[in-house]
Amino acid sequence: MSQEKKEALRTIIESLHDGADPETVKQEFRDTIGSASATDISVVEEELIREGMPRERIQKLCDVHLAVFRESIEAKGDIAPDGHPINILMHEHQAQLDLAEELSRVARTLLEEKRSPTMGERNRIIELVDSFRDAESHYLREENVLFPYLEAHGIREPPAIMWMEHDQIRAIKKRLFAAVENETDIDLKGLVSATLALHEMLSEHFYKENNILFPTSMNLVTEDEWKTIRSEFDEIGYCCFTPELPEAEKQDETDRSRISEGEIRLESGTMSVEVLEAILNTLPVDITFVDADDRVAYFSLSSERIFVRSKAVIGREVQYCHPKRSLDKVNKILDDFKNNRRDSAEFWINLGGRLIYIRYFAVRGKDGSYLGTLEVTQDITDIKRLEGEKRLLD
Repeated sequence: MSQEKKEALRTIIESLHDGADPETVKQEFRDTIGSASATDISVVEEELIREGMPRERIQKLCDVHLAVFRESIEAKGDIAPDGHPINILMHEHQAQLDLAEELSRVARTLLEEKRSPTMGERNRIIELVDSFRDAESHYLREENVLFPYLEAHGIREPPAIMWMEHDQIRAIKKRLFAAVENETDIDLKGLVSATLALHEMLSEHFYKENNILFPTSMNLVTEDEWKTIRSEFDEIGYCCFTPELPEAEKQDETDRSRISEGEIRLESGTMSVEVLEAILNTLPVDITFVDADDRVAYFSLSSERIFVRSKAVIGREVQYCHPKRSLDKVNKILDDFKNNRRDSAEFWINLGGRLIYIRYFAVRGKDGSYLGTLEVTQDITDIKRLEGEKRLLD
């Protein structure tokens, strides 16, 4: 899009936000611009928010934008091939709408006929509601995989607006779940109200994603990035249906090895040794790692250390780090870990008026081989006192 058309589009969006009549603006859009892609609209809205327009205002006016730009941006059919992350998300959209329609139809019929559901109808209602619990993976994949890639390509605000709507959807689903909390006495009025609200919200939200967010993604995200996204989608899991898994595509080892000096590449990210050590020392727990030969290999330097640790213990057999009275217990845990009889062990003790929680975990490689034991110690005295919720920062 030329700079001239971009400025014209910006003016149109600003006039909409100032209360201009959508039908008048729609004709102006046709006359001055003719067409605009989803990416064009996303970029202009991104700039407006960066310049101070509240994100909430953009979100509230998205429906007006769609009414004006609908003819220009409406996607025709599938915009991505089968198995592509965007194709999967779009088919999940339709599946969720179908489920909401069926649930609404069943609930309204019972309400209109003023009768309680039969056992079969009750089971189907519970099954449909449970499907919306499972649908959480859909939103988690968008928020934790797709959105970060869009942000890396400079599109930050549209994903943020969609995330706001995800939370609105979650709030409606809470009402839905509450309506069937008592499975033997379903709240039909509450069920119908929540289902209709959910269907309306999903219809509007999915339309925005299908016609603005997803086409923008297709234009910006690279082919190699889509392969990684699909792999990360697979790890999180799916709802509504399970897409056929593609053949595993390994990343080029040469590219994977290109990391800066002093950095460590892990499966889920890269960081410097300095940052990794700082993270380990910042954890609100003490951790000690004993290698496969029962020798102490590492312990964190927590500022709130519970048990005394000296660097002199590095390389020492762990049996010599415990009093003789507990040696049998230590050896039993290690033997169970090494022979796959257990993966963890836990204890808690009172120490100086504080409740100390001590856990041991078997550390295993991807092939299941025993690599060592991780000891995690935590003061849980204050955690045990927590009640209710805390949502605001002091």
